[in-house]
Amino acid sequence: MIARTARHATLALSLLLGLPAWAETARPLLIEGTQTLYQRVLTRPGAPLHAAAVGAVLRAYPAFQPLYVFARQDGWAQVGPAARSAPEGWVRLSDVVEWKQNIIAAFTNPAGREPSLLFATPEKLRFLMEHEAMADLQPRLIEKARHGGLTPEDGVVSIEPENFVNIRDELYLMPILDFVPELHPLNYEPNLLMQVASVPLNAPPPASGAAAPQPRADFDVGVVFVLDTTKSMGPYIDRTRKALARIVEGMEGTETGAKINFGAIGFRDSPEAVPGLDYRTKVLVPLERRTDQGPVLAAIAEATNVATASSPGFNEDSLAGVEDAIDRIDWDQGGADPVDGRYVILVTDAGPNDVNDPNSRSTIGPAELQRDAEGRNIVVMTLHLKTRAGQGTHDYAATQYRKLSRFGDGTFYYPIEGGSEDAFEATVTTLVTALTDHVRAARGEAAVLPEAEAGADLVNLGRAMRLAWLGQQEGTRAPDVIEGWVTEKAAENPQKRAIEPRLLITKNELSTMAQLLENLLRIAESTRTDAEAATFFTQVQGLLAGMAQNPDTVVNPETRTLGGALEYLGRLPYRSQLLEIDEATWRQSAMFRRPVIDGMAQKLALYRKWLYDSSVWTALYEGAPDGETVFAMPFDALP
Repeated sequence: MIARTARHATLALSLLLGLPAWAETARPLLIEGTQTLYQRVLTRPGAPLHAAAVGAVLRAYPAFQPLYVFARQDGWAQVGPAARSAPEGWVRLSDVVEWKQNIIAAFTNPAGREPSLLFATPEKLRFLMEHEAMADLQPRLIEKARHGGLTPEDGVVSIEPENFVNIRDELYLMPILDFVPELHPLNYEPNLLMQVASVPLNAPPPASGAAAPQPRADFDVGVVFVLDTTKSMGPYIDRTRKALARIVEGMEGTETGAKINFGAIGFRDSPEAVPGLDYRTKVLVPLERRTDQGPVLAAIAEATNVATASSPGFNEDSLAGVEDAIDRIDWDQGGADPVDGRYVILVTDAGPNDVNDPNSRSTIGPAELQRDAEGRNIVVMTLHLKTRAGQGTHDYAATQYRKLSRFGDGTFYYPIEGGSEDAFEATVTTLVTALTDHVRAARGEAAVLPEAEAGADLVNLGRAMRLAWLGQQEGTRAPDVIEGWVTEKAAENPQKRAIEPRLLITKNELSTMAQLLENLLRIAESTRTDAEAATFFTQVQGLLAGMAQNPDTVVNPETRTLGGALEYLGRLPYRSQLLEIDEATWRQSAMFRRPVIDGMAQKLALYRKWLYDSSVWTALYEGAPDGETVFAMPFDALP
């Protein structure tokens, strides 16, 4: 009876959405009150798959295998790994965990904060956060968790690994089973308490007696300069070369010097608009491991032969140069021994072209470019020369470059007031010396720069890079299978994010999101006047109805908001300007609509990058179709 009801419900949905007749078979159950969200569960370790309810055991699932639910019956669920494939058997409901949202938690890099403790109950977590002597209690609990001294009264079930696991490089599943929005007791700002479960994906424990992983190689650093080579930049490029030459000369022949290498990219603006610019971007010298940095210094010296033609406007296509530093530079060095500490230093006196500028190469924005860089463990730093000639662009440029130059909780934007050449050279010297100190710290050597001179952000950045490197070398994994409560913001410092909620999105879902944004952009750009804007949502309704006929898209055509079209976004602990727009707010004014449209274009550019980047996607089970591969997508990259 239950199975028949499920089939009838699925058939009714197919007719409602206008799906082809074949699409009504083998559809998972919908979450109550939704049109497009399927019920899912996560397997507990070793959960048996049965041929039928109370039937023979076929095999055992790995821990936390996400499964769709096709039917429920007397404490059993019929399940399968894909929404558009037939179910493969039955599991006891006691062997799975209900997964209401496709969201997972990712640890941030722990540099600059205390490690997260996972508590058995939210009450135990609140007890720590609200304790007047938390500064004494927290270190004691961390020490006990690290060395096996916990008691049931402590309420702690696990602790974050000492080293950093980059979830984009090594996907681990830490599903968020529940969450409670609260105010952090230290500053009364929004915070999430989250119930999570954890197990590494496809990472069985090492066999008894197995040797510990051996270090691949010593920690090393790659620095790629992205140099503005337009007419006004000659003196600054020469100062960059001089500062770099002094640093390289001081390390020449040392083991530390062998562990820091350089590359350089030049950028200008659109050569189609001004042919005399010769190029938009150019790899001046690739990033390679060298015993002699002479080729780097020579390439930077050659770059002082700046463009003789003037760019169209003061701003330049600096984002194209940074994008090439992220995408075209071989940070993996062929895959055998990737560069560990990865830094891009942008040097310019101009702001970046706006995404609507016809001379821009890409519509990707600085925030989206930063998110892609950080996902690859690349830090973007900006030296912004605030010269008199560019005075009118300074505020705009500073805003954009601060978005670009973030990593974790730090911002690596360095304004050079008045465009002072001496101040610029001193900043380059300090910055590159601090990066060489990252190598020295990994080698156990004393730093050249005192911490007060380098600054806390740069010191913590070096520690973050080393923790990521150690995590890769030592095969660091998320905690073993546990369930516990954690705080999104660090318990001792709410300015530091400890846990980042992410959406475990399939390639089909991201493709749907990109397709929807692309079509919304097309409609939005064609409805410029207020009168035309009044028809926007009518056209959106037709668009959604058409998209819903494709079985590979996941949209709800019965919605009065843009966010309602993608139901799985509306249930997240996340809100955006786009998701909450309805017909009335869209009709307010063109000034209101413009930034929304630009934001859609920038997100779309990022989605396209991810869709075509095979390194982003992971198969959760053997034989998974391409559309069912997944990516742990940051919330701030959602539309």
